[in-house]
Amino acid sequence: MKVPLLDLQAQYQSVKKEMLEKVQEVMESQRFILGPEVEQCEKSIAAYCGVNFACGVSSGTDALVIALMNEGIGPEDEVITPDYTFFATCGSVVRVGAIPVFADIDPATYNIDITQIESLITSRTKAIIPVHLFGQMADMTPLMKIAEKHGLVVIEDAAQAIGTEYEGKRAGSFGRYGCFSFFPSKNLGCFGDGGMVVTQDPDVIKQLQVLRNHGADPKYYYKRIGGNFRLDALQAAVVNVKLKHLDRWSEARQKNAKRYEKLFSEAGIDAMLQLPKVIHGRHVFNQYVIRIEDRRDELMNFLLRNEIGCEIYYPRPMHLQECFADMGHRQGEFPESEKACRETLALPIFPEMKEDQQDFVVERIAGFLKGR
Repeated sequence: MKVPLLDLQAQYQSVKKEMLEKVQEVMESQRFILGPEVEQCEKSIAAYCGVNFACGVSSGTDALVIALMNEGIGPEDEVITPDYTFFATCGSVVRVGAIPVFADIDPATYNIDITQIESLITSRTKAIIPVHLFGQMADMTPLMKIAEKHGLVVIEDAAQAIGTEYEGKRAGSFGRYGCFSFFPSKNLGCFGDGGMVVTQDPDVIKQLQVLRNHGADPKYYYKRIGGNFRLDALQAAVVNVKLKHLDRWSEARQKNAKRYEKLFSEAGIDAMLQLPKVIHGRHVFNQYVIRIEDRRDELMNFLLRNEIGCEIYYPRPMHLQECFADMGHRQGEFPESEKACRETLALPIFPEMKEDQQDFVVERIAGFLKGR
């Protein structure tokens, strides 16, 4: 039996008719840059996230970049980020000329360790970028108190976390900026690259709309230097269709996660693995990440030989990336991040996953762990 890590074809077939009709409307309109589809997408995402405004942009990475640009963050400024994250979190900081300052992670959630943040703040610190990794939010209440105390901007990297909740509020609604990705593999993915920045601040949204269009205000008159960060109408149309189904898909992921717990327990191997812990509110399981000491790579290769999709998110922490070598960090400096890179493995959890596929995954893992 083949079990893919993610089956986008199955998702597409479930919305194909609706999708083709909506894409055809855009094609007939011949309005591909911004326009009504993007405006509708912005309104819908803002409402879904519980905020006042949203600005469609070209990718989740550019969502982070434009937020940093709007704050005037640049050379010599410092931005605190988790060490264990996708590269875009820290790469975006460097792209505006600023310095990423790494914090280790909480080993239970893989999100930034809140207890480390204050010790990293200096006179040059301008912002904190918490990452809501794998679909669970960082511990935002104490983080926001720290940010307020020190006058720091909070830019939520919610690329993997649309619809996630913490204390009744959704990802993106805590900081001055919430940044989302519509990369195809995300829980809410388009047909290419796309992203969104959400905010409660009317002044922020006006500036974001200027910056995403080269800084023009009005057309052909430039008060600021921006970029080409516009969200395509075709991608917005895809998001508009998929958003209607997002809660159903998220609930299916949550159901699959609970079933994994049951199956691992029944197989008698739950004590041999660290399963995901739902600690802060609603977890939407963009990934289902288990941990296994010492034998992670061996297990991964075994699963791949059995045609079970799996992936390492992520194999190397930021402080040990070659492009950051001049920052002078050393191995052992961020032990929890390094440990997560050695031990974590993502298993299939896509909404359309069938029970016999899930049974097969657990059966094979049990066989591996028990030496069968």
